[in-house]
Amino acid sequence: MTDTPLVLVANAGDGSISVFRLADRTLERLAVTDGLTDCSTFAVDAARGLVYAGVKGSGPGEPSGILTLQLDRGTGHLTPRGRLDLPDGGMNYLALGRDGTLLLGASYSGGYGISCPVDDGVIGEPVSTIAFPNLHSVLPSADGRFAYFVSLGADLVAQYAVDDELHLNPLDPATVAAPEGSGPRHLVLNGAQDAVYVITEFSGEVLHFARDITSGELAFRGATSVVDPARGLGHSVFGADPRENHFIWGADLHWGRSEATLWTSERTESTLAAAAVDTDGSVSAPTTFHETEPQPRGFALSQDGSLLVATGERSTTVSLYAVEGEKLELLQRAETGAGANWVRFA
Repeated sequence: MTDTPLVLVANAGDGSISVFRLADRTLERLAVTDGLTDCSTFAVDAARGLVYAGVKGSGPGEPSGILTLQLDRGTGHLTPRGRLDLPDGGMNYLALGRDGTLLLGASYSGGYGISCPVDDGVIGEPVSTIAFPNLHSVLPSADGRFAYFVSLGADLVAQYAVDDELHLNPLDPATVAAPEGSGPRHLVLNGAQDAVYVITEFSGEVLHFARDITSGELAFRGATSVVDPARGLGHSVFGADPRENHFIWGADLHWGRSEATLWTSERTESTLAAAAVDTDGSVSAPTTFHETEPQPRGFALSQDGSLLVATGERSTTVSLYAVEGEKLELLQRAETGAGANWVRFA
């Protein structure tokens, strides 16, 4: 692994992943790997140069799956190494834990989540499968002892202990409720591991959950709106077209520098905003909103929080920004591909 950061972008419309080199605050596209049908999520094991990409079937009767790809950091090429078939539906979110030996997945269309062992890039069959409607994301705790699955359809976070064989064992209680009709979507844990934050799709809020670092249990603490009140967006509901109805369409969230802010995206008005996080874990509503790539489903920040890359589902470019507090400075727009919706630094 070199010191030069890479940025990987999934282009679901093209069924491809673009790999960029990031140097001197500039993105240089190195390679585009095709043949990744409807790829809209991937997880990166940078230490081993591996990428695990969720894909749909490329033809009638072919199941969805998770591909293992070898990343050449010099050329940006991704070479297929293996595949795990998923006959019950493709993944919308993948996450690694336990130093790359645990792979967690959440399937929105299939309504199920999985935990799988990984050995030198080979994904084993799921050792546990859980079921909730419209699962949208999953993350492990930093030590890999717990896992949290977010169900948009049931307005909850399901919480599990992960045993030595990687089985998912429900905590007591097994789930923690989100506000009814909020549509919880993506989550992050803080560095201290004593808080979890979830962005909601329908209400456009960041939900704050306290986390017991010993038991792993979550407790709801509050919700903060992160959408621009000047845009006049209405509260969305399941099944509604947010663009047609001018409804809230929350998407993604990531930590800013030193965990002082949580950056969020909203797709109907195509905005990015940073919500301040206090030392007690509480969240304040953003005061500045930035228009970005059309329909920004996914974005990511560099490890030091100084740079942000945003994608747009209705765009063929990505935007690179310099970050200063709650402000963004556009540095570059770079061609990537159609339907770009997932981005990670590596």
